[in-house]
Amino acid sequence: MSRNVVLTVVATAAITTAAVELYHRYCAPLKKSTTKKTLQPPRQRKFSPDEYSEELIREQLARNYAFLTVEGMAKVRNQRIIVVGAGGVGSWVATMLARSGVEHLRIIDFDQVSLSSLNRHAVATISDVGISKVDCLKTHLLQIVPWIEIDVQNKLWNLDSAQELLDFNPTYVIDCIDNFDTKCDLLTYCHQHGIPIVSSGGAATKSDPTRINVADISKTEEDPLCKKIRIVLKKRGITTGIPFIFSAEKPDPRKAKLLPLAEEEIVKGEVDQLSALKDFRVRILPVLGTMPGMFGLAIATYILTTVSGYPMEPIEGKNRYKIYDDMLQSLAGQQLRIGEEDQRVKISMADVSYILEEVFRGKSPISNYSTRLALSKWDPSKEISLQNVVVMTKDEQRKHEKRVLIGGEKLEDVYSKEVIDLVKSRHADEAYYSKFR
Repeated sequence: MSRNVVLTVVATAAITTAAVELYHRYCAPLKKSTTKKTLQPPRQRKFSPDEYSEELIREQLARNYAFLTVEGMAKVRNQRIIVVGAGGVGSWVATMLARSGVEHLRIIDFDQVSLSSLNRHAVATISDVGISKVDCLKTHLLQIVPWIEIDVQNKLWNLDSAQELLDFNPTYVIDCIDNFDTKCDLLTYCHQHGIPIVSSGGAATKSDPTRINVADISKTEEDPLCKKIRIVLKKRGITTGIPFIFSAEKPDPRKAKLLPLAEEEIVKGEVDQLSALKDFRVRILPVLGTMPGMFGLAIATYILTTVSGYPMEPIEGKNRYKIYDDMLQSLAGQQLRIGEEDQRVKISMADVSYILEEVFRGKSPISNYSTRLALSKWDPSKEISLQNVVVMTKDEQRKHEKRVLIGGEKLEDVYSKEVIDLVKSRHADEAYYSKFR
Protein backbone atom coordinates (compact mmCIF):
# COMPACT_ATOMS: atom_id res chain seq x y z
CA MET A 1 0.00 0.00 0.00
CA SER A 2 1.50 3.39 -1.00
CA ARG A 3 2.22 6.09 1.53
CA ASN A 4 -0.40 8.41 -0.02
CA VAL A 5 -3.16 5.83 0.35
CA VAL A 6 -2.28 5.25 4.00
CA LEU A 7 -2.36 8.99 4.71
CA THR A 8 -5.76 9.30 2.94
CA VAL A 9 -7.30 6.48 5.04
CA VAL A 10 -5.95 7.96 8.28
CA ALA A 11 -7.22 11.42 7.40
CA THR A 12 -10.67 10.09 6.51
CA ALA A 13 -10.90 8.18 9.80
CA ALA A 14 -9.84 11.24 11.76
CA ILE A 15 -12.41 13.46 10.05
CA THR A 16 -15.16 10.87 10.61
CA THR A 17 -14.27 10.52 14.28
CA ALA A 18 -14.29 14.28 14.71
CA ALA A 19 -17.66 14.57 12.96
CA VAL A 20 -19.24 11.90 15.18
CA GLU A 21 -17.84 13.57 18.30
CA LEU A 22 -19.16 16.95 17.25
CA TYR A 23 -22.62 15.44 16.56
CA HIS A 24 -22.87 13.83 19.99
CA ARG A 25 -21.56 16.91 21.73
CA TYR A 26 -23.76 19.54 20.08
CA CYS A 27 -26.53 18.12 17.90
CA ALA A 28 -27.79 15.20 20.04
CA PRO A 29 -28.29 17.31 23.22
CA LEU A 30 -30.12 19.92 21.16
CA LYS A 31 -32.46 17.31 19.68
CA LYS A 32 -33.06 15.79 23.11
CA SER A 33 -33.82 19.20 24.57
CA THR A 34 -36.19 20.02 21.73
CA THR A 35 -38.03 16.72 22.17
CA LYS A 36 -38.48 17.32 25.89
CA LYS A 37 -39.80 20.80 25.29
CA THR A 38 -42.49 19.65 22.87
CA LEU A 39 -43.70 16.97 25.28
CA GLN A 40 -44.18 19.38 28.15
CA PRO A 41 -47.69 20.84 28.51
CA PRO A 42 -47.98 24.56 27.84
CA ARG A 43 -47.76 26.77 30.89
CA GLN A 44 -51.08 28.20 32.02
CA ARG A 45 -51.02 31.86 32.76
CA LYS A 46 -53.00 32.80 35.82
CA PHE A 47 -54.72 36.16 35.73
CA SER A 48 -55.47 38.08 38.86
CA PRO A 49 -58.78 39.98 38.96
CA ASP A 50 -56.85 43.27 38.90
CA GLU A 51 -55.21 42.36 35.58
CA TYR A 52 -58.54 41.73 33.89
CA SER A 53 -59.79 45.08 32.66
CA GLU A 54 -63.39 45.94 31.79
CA GLU A 55 -62.32 46.01 28.15
CA LEU A 56 -61.18 42.38 28.33
CA ILE A 57 -64.37 41.37 30.15
CA ARG A 58 -66.55 43.02 27.51
CA GLU A 59 -64.60 41.29 24.76
CA GLN A 60 -64.96 37.88 26.43
CA LEU A 61 -68.70 38.43 26.91
CA ALA A 62 -69.23 40.08 23.51
CA ARG A 63 -71.70 37.46 22.22
CA ASN A 64 -73.78 37.69 25.39
CA TYR A 65 -73.86 41.48 25.15
CA ALA A 66 -75.02 41.21 21.54
CA PHE A 67 -77.78 38.83 22.58
CA LEU A 68 -79.01 40.21 25.91
CA THR A 69 -78.13 43.92 25.36
CA VAL A 70 -76.03 46.17 27.58
CA GLU A 71 -78.91 46.70 30.02
CA GLY A 72 -79.63 42.99 30.21
CA MET A 73 -76.00 42.08 30.81
CA ALA A 74 -75.73 44.68 33.57
CA LYS A 75 -78.49 42.79 35.38
CA VAL A 76 -76.82 39.43 34.71
CA ARG A 77 -73.46 40.58 36.03
CA ASN A 78 -75.02 41.94 39.22
CA GLN A 79 -76.69 38.65 40.14
CA ARG A 80 -75.80 36.89 43.39
CA ILE A 81 -76.63 33.25 42.83
CA ILE A 82 -76.30 30.25 45.12
CA VAL A 83 -76.02 26.80 43.53
CA VAL A 84 -76.79 24.01 46.00
CA GLY A 85 -75.38 20.75 44.68
CA ALA A 86 -72.31 20.67 42.44
CA GLY A 87 -72.80 17.33 40.69
CA GLY A 88 -73.97 16.55 37.17
CA VAL A 89 -76.65 19.26 37.03
CA GLY A 90 -75.20 21.83 39.43
CA SER A 91 -71.72 21.84 37.87
CA TRP A 92 -73.22 22.78 34.49
CA VAL A 93 -75.40 25.48 36.05
CA ALA A 94 -72.43 27.05 37.84
CA THR A 95 -70.17 26.75 34.79
CA MET A 96 -72.56 28.41 32.37
CA LEU A 97 -73.61 31.16 34.78
CA ALA A 98 -69.92 31.94 35.32
CA ARG A 99 -69.14 31.83 31.59
CA SER A 100 -72.14 34.10 30.96
CA GLY A 101 -70.90 36.82 33.30
CA VAL A 102 -72.65 36.28 36.65
CA GLU A 103 -70.10 37.87 38.98
CA HIS A 104 -71.13 36.52 42.38
CA LEU A 105 -71.53 32.78 42.88
CA ARG A 106 -71.72 30.64 45.97
CA ILE A 107 -71.50 26.88 45.40
CA ILE A 108 -72.52 24.47 48.18
CA ASP A 109 -71.80 20.73 48.24
CA PHE A 110 -70.40 18.32 50.82
CA ASP A 111 -69.25 15.65 48.34
CA GLN A 112 -66.01 14.87 46.50
CA VAL A 113 -65.37 14.17 42.83
CA SER A 114 -65.50 10.44 42.14
CA LEU A 115 -64.33 8.49 39.13
CA SER A 116 -67.92 7.55 38.23
CA SER A 117 -69.02 11.20 38.21
CA LEU A 118 -66.69 12.07 35.32
CA ASN A 119 -69.34 10.94 32.81
CA ARG A 120 -71.50 13.97 33.63
CA HIS A 121 -69.52 16.62 35.56
CA ALA A 122 -68.98 19.86 33.66
CA VAL A 123 -65.28 20.43 34.35
CA ALA A 124 -63.79 17.64 36.51
CA THR A 125 -60.85 15.60 35.21
CA ILE A 126 -59.18 12.44 36.47
CA SER A 127 -56.71 14.55 38.44
CA ASP A 128 -59.66 16.06 40.35
CA VAL A 129 -60.90 12.72 41.69
CA GLY A 130 -60.91 12.80 45.48
CA ILE A 131 -61.07 16.57 45.92
CA SER A 132 -64.23 18.43 46.87
CA LYS A 133 -66.63 19.22 44.04
CA VAL A 134 -66.84 22.85 45.05
CA ASP A 135 -63.07 23.37 45.06
CA CYS A 136 -62.84 21.58 41.73
CA LEU A 137 -65.36 23.98 40.21
CA LYS A 138 -63.74 27.07 41.70
CA THR A 139 -60.30 26.09 40.41
CA HIS A 140 -61.48 25.48 36.88
CA LEU A 141 -63.89 28.43 36.65
CA LEU A 142 -61.32 30.96 37.81
CA GLN A 143 -59.17 29.90 34.86
CA ILE A 144 -62.07 30.92 32.61
CA VAL A 145 -63.48 34.00 34.38
CA PRO A 146 -60.82 35.20 36.84
CA TRP A 147 -62.62 38.44 37.65
CA ILE A 148 -65.73 36.93 39.33
CA GLU A 149 -66.30 36.15 43.00
CA ILE A 150 -66.72 32.43 43.68
CA ASP A 151 -67.41 31.49 47.29
CA VAL A 152 -67.43 27.75 47.97
CA GLN A 153 -68.85 25.88 50.93
CA ASN A 154 -67.77 22.25 51.26
CA LYS A 155 -70.69 21.54 53.58
CA LEU A 156 -74.01 19.73 53.64
CA TRP A 157 -77.02 22.02 53.32
CA ASN A 158 -79.74 21.22 55.83
CA LEU A 159 -82.13 23.17 58.03
CA ASP A 160 -79.49 23.50 60.76
CA SER A 161 -77.04 25.16 58.37
CA ALA A 162 -79.64 26.97 56.24
CA GLN A 163 -79.24 30.47 57.60
CA GLU A 164 -75.43 30.31 57.55
CA LEU A 165 -75.12 28.87 54.03
CA LEU A 166 -77.75 31.10 52.44
CA ASP A 167 -76.32 34.26 54.02
CA PHE A 168 -75.16 35.62 50.66
CA ASN A 169 -77.98 38.07 49.84
CA PRO A 170 -78.96 35.82 46.92
CA THR A 171 -81.03 36.99 43.99
CA TYR A 172 -81.63 33.32 43.11
CA VAL A 173 -81.01 29.93 44.66
CA ILE A 174 -80.62 26.96 42.30
CA ASP A 175 -81.61 23.61 43.79
CA CYS A 176 -79.58 20.77 42.28
CA ILE A 177 -79.85 18.41 45.26
CA ASP A 178 -80.60 14.73 44.60
CA ASN A 179 -81.70 13.85 48.14
CA PHE A 180 -85.46 13.98 48.54
CA ASP A 181 -85.84 15.22 52.14
CA THR A 182 -83.09 17.84 51.82
CA LYS A 183 -84.55 19.04 48.52
CA CYS A 184 -88.00 19.51 50.06
CA ASP A 185 -86.50 21.38 53.01
CA LEU A 186 -84.55 23.76 50.75
CA LEU A 187 -87.60 24.50 48.59
CA THR A 188 -89.74 25.09 51.67
CA TYR A 189 -87.16 27.32 53.36
CA CYS A 190 -86.66 29.53 50.30
CA HIS A 191 -90.40 29.77 49.59
CA GLN A 192 -91.16 30.76 53.18
CA HIS A 193 -88.34 33.32 53.29
CA GLY A 194 -89.19 34.89 49.93
CA ILE A 195 -85.96 33.79 48.23
CA PRO A 196 -86.46 33.09 44.50
CA ILE A 197 -85.54 29.48 43.76
CA VAL A 198 -85.41 27.27 40.66
CA SER A 199 -85.28 23.51 41.06
CA SER A 200 -84.10 20.55 39.01
CA GLY A 201 -86.20 17.43 38.71
CA GLY A 202 -84.67 14.00 38.28
CA ALA A 203 -82.32 13.46 35.32
CA ALA A 204 -81.56 9.85 36.24
CA THR A 205 -83.07 7.17 33.95
CA LYS A 206 -84.04 9.87 31.42
CA SER A 207 -82.81 9.86 27.83
CA ASP A 208 -85.12 11.91 25.58
CA PRO A 209 -83.96 15.54 25.20
CA THR A 210 -87.22 16.54 23.48
CA ARG A 211 -89.18 15.92 26.70
CA ILE A 212 -87.29 18.43 28.86
CA ASN A 213 -89.72 21.04 30.21
CA VAL A 214 -89.66 24.28 32.16
CA ALA A 215 -92.80 24.76 34.24
CA ASP A 216 -94.21 25.69 37.62
CA ILE A 217 -94.14 22.81 40.10
CA SER A 218 -97.92 22.52 39.79
CA LYS A 219 -97.54 21.70 36.07
CA THR A 220 -94.82 19.03 36.34
CA GLU A 221 -95.65 15.60 34.95
CA GLU A 222 -94.15 12.14 34.39
CA ASP A 223 -91.39 12.81 36.94
CA PRO A 224 -91.67 10.60 40.05
CA LEU A 225 -89.38 12.91 42.04
CA CYS A 226 -91.48 15.99 41.23
CA LYS A 227 -94.66 14.11 42.08
CA LYS A 228 -93.37 13.20 45.54
CA ILE A 229 -92.16 16.78 46.07
CA ARG A 230 -95.60 18.17 45.13
CA ILE A 231 -97.25 15.92 47.73
CA VAL A 232 -94.87 16.98 50.51
CA LEU A 233 -94.97 20.71 49.67
CA LYS A 234 -98.76 20.69 49.40
CA LYS A 235 -98.90 19.50 53.02
CA ARG A 236 -96.70 22.48 53.87
CA GLY A 237 -99.05 24.89 52.10
CA ILE A 238 -96.97 25.28 48.92
CA THR A 239 -98.72 24.43 45.65
CA THR A 240 -97.22 26.86 43.16
CA GLY A 241 -94.54 29.50 42.66
CA ILE A 242 -91.44 27.31 42.18
CA PRO A 243 -90.13 26.86 38.60
CA PHE A 244 -88.90 23.34 37.81
CA ILE A 245 -86.79 21.92 35.01
CA PHE A 246 -87.89 18.31 34.52
CA SER A 247 -88.36 15.60 31.93
CA ALA A 248 -91.85 14.48 30.92
CA GLU A 249 -90.42 11.30 29.41
CA LYS A 250 -92.84 8.49 30.14
CA PRO A 251 -91.70 5.32 31.97
CA ASP A 252 -90.88 2.39 29.73
CA PRO A 253 -90.08 -1.17 30.87
CA ARG A 254 -87.38 -1.32 28.20
CA LYS A 255 -85.53 1.66 29.67
CA ALA A 256 -83.11 2.08 32.58
CA LYS A 257 -84.43 1.87 36.14
CA LEU A 258 -83.09 2.53 39.61
CA LEU A 259 -80.75 -0.37 40.29
CA PRO A 260 -81.88 -2.65 43.13
CA LEU A 261 -79.83 -2.98 46.28
CA ALA A 262 -77.92 -6.25 46.42
CA GLU A 263 -79.86 -8.95 48.26
CA GLU A 264 -76.94 -9.74 50.54
CA GLU A 265 -76.92 -6.13 51.75
CA ILE A 266 -80.66 -6.21 52.50
CA VAL A 267 -80.28 -9.41 54.51
CA LYS A 268 -77.65 -7.75 56.69
CA GLY A 269 -80.17 -5.11 57.80
CA GLU A 270 -79.49 -1.45 58.68
CA VAL A 271 -79.37 -0.53 55.01
CA ASP A 272 -79.14 3.18 55.81
CA GLN A 273 -75.67 2.57 57.24
CA LEU A 274 -74.40 1.96 53.71
CA SER A 275 -74.81 5.59 52.68
CA ALA A 276 -72.14 8.20 53.15
CA LEU A 277 -74.52 10.36 55.17
CA LYS A 278 -77.72 9.65 57.06
CA ASP A 279 -80.82 9.47 54.83
CA PHE A 280 -78.83 9.76 51.59
CA ARG A 281 -79.43 7.33 48.75
CA VAL A 282 -77.59 4.02 48.77
CA ARG A 283 -78.71 2.61 45.40
CA ILE A 284 -77.09 3.47 42.09
CA LEU A 285 -78.98 5.83 39.79
CA PRO A 286 -78.42 4.99 36.09
CA VAL A 287 -77.54 8.32 34.47
CA LEU A 288 -76.88 9.02 30.80
CA GLY A 289 -74.17 11.65 31.14
CA THR A 290 -75.70 14.03 28.60
CA MET A 291 -79.01 14.50 30.43
CA PRO A 292 -77.78 16.26 33.62
CA GLY A 293 -75.86 18.63 31.37
CA MET A 294 -79.01 19.52 29.42
CA PHE A 295 -80.93 20.03 32.66
CA GLY A 296 -78.18 22.35 33.91
CA LEU A 297 -78.03 24.28 30.63
CA ALA A 298 -81.82 24.68 30.67
CA ILE A 299 -81.70 26.08 34.21
CA ALA A 300 -78.86 28.49 33.36
CA THR A 301 -80.73 29.66 30.25
CA TYR A 302 -83.91 30.21 32.26
CA ILE A 303 -82.01 32.29 34.83
CA LEU A 304 -80.14 34.37 32.25
CA THR A 305 -83.24 35.20 30.21
CA THR A 306 -85.39 35.86 33.26
CA VAL A 307 -83.03 38.22 35.07
CA SER A 308 -82.05 40.08 31.89
CA GLY A 309 -85.65 40.63 30.84
CA TYR A 310 -85.24 38.66 27.62
CA PRO A 311 -88.61 37.40 26.30
CA MET A 312 -89.26 33.80 27.35
CA GLU A 313 -92.59 32.02 27.73
CA PRO A 314 -92.03 28.35 28.54
CA ILE A 315 -94.58 25.97 27.06
CA GLU A 316 -96.19 24.19 29.99
CA GLY A 317 -97.27 20.59 29.65
CA LYS A 318 -95.70 19.35 26.43
CA ASN A 319 -96.26 15.82 25.12
CA ARG A 320 -100.03 15.83 25.75
CA TYR A 321 -101.17 13.68 22.85
CA LYS A 322 -104.51 12.59 24.31
CA ILE A 323 -105.29 16.20 25.16
CA TYR A 324 -104.73 17.18 21.53
CA ASP A 325 -107.21 14.54 20.40
CA ASP A 326 -109.79 15.61 23.00
CA MET A 327 -109.43 19.24 21.94
CA LEU A 328 -109.92 18.37 18.29
CA GLN A 329 -113.03 16.35 19.16
CA SER A 330 -114.35 19.25 21.27
CA LEU A 331 -114.09 21.56 18.26
CA ALA A 332 -115.86 19.06 16.01
CA GLY A 333 -118.58 18.54 18.64
CA GLN A 334 -119.06 22.28 18.90
CA GLN A 335 -119.97 22.42 15.21
CA LEU A 336 -122.93 20.16 15.93
CA ARG A 337 -123.98 22.09 19.04
CA ILE A 338 -124.08 25.42 17.21
CA GLY A 339 -126.16 23.99 14.35
CA GLU A 340 -123.55 23.27 11.67
CA GLU A 341 -124.41 20.25 9.54
CA ASP A 342 -120.79 19.35 8.75
CA GLN A 343 -118.74 18.52 11.83
CA ARG A 344 -115.53 18.24 9.84
CA VAL A 345 -112.98 20.99 10.51
CA LYS A 346 -109.94 21.95 8.48
CA ILE A 347 -107.64 21.54 11.46
CA SER A 348 -105.41 18.50 12.02
CA MET A 349 -103.98 16.92 15.15
CA ALA A 350 -100.62 18.54 14.36
CA ASP A 351 -102.41 21.89 14.09
CA VAL A 352 -103.94 21.41 17.55
CA SER A 353 -100.52 20.81 19.08
CA TYR A 354 -99.19 23.90 17.30
CA ILE A 355 -102.18 26.09 18.34
CA LEU A 356 -102.01 25.00 21.97
CA GLU A 357 -98.27 24.96 22.56
CA GLU A 358 -96.89 27.60 20.20
CA VAL A 359 -99.71 30.07 19.64
CA PHE A 360 -101.47 30.05 23.02
CA ARG A 361 -98.50 28.92 25.17
CA GLY A 362 -100.41 25.98 26.63
CA LYS A 363 -103.14 27.96 28.39
CA SER A 364 -106.40 29.83 28.01
CA PRO A 365 -106.04 33.56 27.26
CA ILE A 366 -109.28 34.13 29.18
CA SER A 367 -108.39 32.64 32.57
CA ASN A 368 -104.74 31.64 32.16
CA TYR A 369 -105.69 28.08 33.15
CA SER A 370 -103.88 25.15 31.53
CA THR A 371 -106.17 22.24 32.50
CA ARG A 372 -109.41 20.84 31.02
CA LEU A 373 -108.75 22.65 27.76
CA ALA A 374 -110.84 22.76 24.60
CA LEU A 375 -110.77 24.51 21.23
CA SER A 376 -113.49 26.93 20.23
CA LYS A 377 -114.43 28.96 17.24
CA TRP A 378 -113.84 32.61 18.20
CA ASP A 379 -115.57 35.01 15.80
CA PRO A 380 -118.94 33.58 14.61
CA SER A 381 -118.83 35.70 11.44
CA LYS A 382 -115.70 33.94 10.16
CA GLU A 383 -114.89 30.39 9.12
CA ILE A 384 -112.86 28.16 11.39
CA SER A 385 -109.15 28.62 10.71
CA LEU A 386 -105.88 28.73 12.62
CA GLN A 387 -106.58 32.43 13.17
CA ASN A 388 -110.17 31.98 14.30
CA VAL A 389 -109.92 29.36 17.03
CA VAL A 390 -109.02 29.97 20.66
CA VAL A 391 -107.80 27.71 23.44
CA MET A 392 -110.11 27.89 26.45
CA THR A 393 -111.30 25.68 29.28
CA LYS A 394 -114.34 23.47 28.73
CA ASP A 395 -116.43 25.71 30.99
CA GLU A 396 -115.32 28.77 29.03
CA GLN A 397 -116.13 26.97 25.78
CA ARG A 398 -119.71 26.33 26.93
CA LYS A 399 -120.19 29.96 27.97
CA HIS A 400 -118.70 31.17 24.69
CA GLU A 401 -121.11 28.97 22.73
CA LYS A 402 -124.11 30.12 24.75
CA ARG A 403 -123.42 33.85 24.63
CA VAL A 404 -121.44 34.41 21.40
CA LEU A 405 -121.81 31.55 18.92
CA ILE A 406 -125.49 30.83 19.65
CA GLY A 407 -126.63 33.88 21.62
CA GLY A 408 -125.19 36.35 19.12
CA GLU A 409 -123.60 38.67 21.69
CA LYS A 410 -120.61 40.72 20.56
CA LEU A 411 -117.16 39.67 21.70
CA GLU A 412 -116.66 43.17 23.13
CA ASP A 413 -119.71 42.74 25.36
CA VAL A 414 -118.58 39.35 26.71
CA TYR A 415 -114.82 39.78 27.19
CA SER A 416 -112.61 42.51 28.59
CA LYS A 417 -110.41 44.60 26.32
CA GLU A 418 -107.34 42.85 27.79
CA VAL A 419 -108.64 39.41 26.77
CA ILE A 420 -109.64 40.56 23.27
CA ASP A 421 -106.27 42.26 22.74
CA LEU A 422 -104.44 39.15 23.93
CA VAL A 423 -106.40 36.93 21.52
CA LYS A 424 -105.64 39.36 18.68
CA SER A 425 -101.99 39.26 19.65
CA ARG A 426 -101.93 35.45 19.65
CA HIS A 427 -103.59 35.35 16.23
CA ALA A 428 -101.07 37.89 14.94
CA ASP A 429 -98.34 35.60 16.25
CA GLU A 430 -99.89 32.72 14.30
CA ALA A 431 -99.91 34.78 11.12
CA TYR A 432 -96.18 35.34 11.63
CA TYR A 433 -95.39 31.74 12.61
CA SER A 434 -97.29 30.35 9.63
CA LYS A 435 -94.67 31.82 7.30
CA PHE A 436 -92.20 29.28 8.61
CA ARG A 437 -94.39 26.17 8.95
